[in-house]
Amino acid sequence: MSETTSASATPAPAATSKSAELYTRALKVLPGGVSRNTVLRDPHPTYADFARGCRVTDLDGVERIDFANNMASLIHGHACPEIIEAVSTQLARGTAFTLATEIEVRFAEHLCARSPSFERLRFVNSGTEAIMVALKAARAYTNRTKIAKVEGAYHGVYDYAEISQAPDPSNWGDVNHPNSVPLVLGTPESTLQDVVVIPFNDPERAIAILDQHADELACVLLDLMPHRAGLNPADTEFVRALRDWTTRTGALLVLDEVITFRSEYGGLQSRYDLTPDLTAMGKMIGGGFPIGAVAGRSDVLDVMNPRREGKLLFPHSGTFSANPISITAGLAAMENFDAEAVARLNKFAERAMQGINNAIRETGIAACVTGTGSMFRVHMKAQPPRNYREAYLNAEEKNRLAHLLNHIFDSGCMIINTCTATLSTPMTESEVDTLIAALRTGFERIAANT
Repeated sequence: MSETTSASATPAPAATSKSAELYTRALKVLPGGVSRNTVLRDPHPTYADFARGCRVTDLDGVERIDFANNMASLIHGHACPEIIEAVSTQLARGTAFTLATEIEVRFAEHLCARSPSFERLRFVNSGTEAIMVALKAARAYTNRTKIAKVEGAYHGVYDYAEISQAPDPSNWGDVNHPNSVPLVLGTPESTLQDVVVIPFNDPERAIAILDQHADELACVLLDLMPHRAGLNPADTEFVRALRDWTTRTGALLVLDEVITFRSEYGGLQSRYDLTPDLTAMGKMIGGGFPIGAVAGRSDVLDVMNPRREGKLLFPHSGTFSANPISITAGLAAMENFDAEAVARLNKFAERAMQGINNAIRETGIAACVTGTGSMFRVHMKAQPPRNYREAYLNAEEKNRLAHLLNHIFDSGCMIINTCTATLSTPMTESEVDTLIAALRTGFERIAANT
């Protein structure tokens, strides 16, 4: 889950704050002054000083409620006492070994117990790496090279996964046959040819496209609620069509639950009565530390098993894979995110979405809210978008969104820069209502200037 920021020139920081002064130094050593574009704001980023629970205080002493939660990765907010205690104990015992650890086995057992589709599991270091490993495992298992993915869906920075992550009307092509559009200049043409792009929530068009590559596809990669494609849950008919097609053709169905695993105790897949072949996870399962995991069918994951009979199909390792710090934090986080905690956060999200819908109706603004579980997104559109092309913002909508985001930030709330909010367990109804109020006044201002 990432959003890029582009500009023709770097804004000159106004030297009126500690953040501004620090950004002046950062510009001398970091491209654009940052290591990830998501933290950029005009005229400079805001730098964090410390955080506790669901609140972050910046270097200038301003406190804000955190609905961004480090791009949906902090399910228990900041400085969670249980995680601090567990990690502090492990730090004193060592941070990484060229030996296996018991905590790795315990965490794998816990995660596998949360979903019936998780027969085996392999830990990695990020959501991006989990997607990369899942796609490579699918290729190794099927001995096929191509993958299919949804137009506009974000799956990290692996070359194949990022194709058509951010197409626009000038290059996205016909809806019946979307183009494979590179994100990064210099992406090899061969990569484009090995990625088949399908529309979201359109089973008829998607299957027609997939049928043209039935003998070539190793897998279909699917996020059940893709952020960039509107943060709308996939229709049951769409998911069923993809599952049936992959089963029939021998391709694998790979789910990206890096973000959506928070939606239910066993991930969003549990709402669909769905058994994918592989599932990629990350973000919240690390308890605030870098982590990723690939779970799924034993026979598929066996391609990485060095003790399997015959040739090892996918040699895999990683210096910090299953490092005891991330694993310890992750186990503490997930044990404390039980079914009751999931239901509580989801109830708060329902309260937020209802309140936002009321504010939209009462202010008369052209806007809507989508989402499920403990995540939701506000769109500057009258109707909820069902796919990437419908979610794509025109110039006027981008301008209105920018004004709304600035207002929310100035009102004391942090939110992902698509106007997406993620909840954390330290939150109460009070924090949720604060966000609703900030959005309402933002809607009122926009409506008054329309």
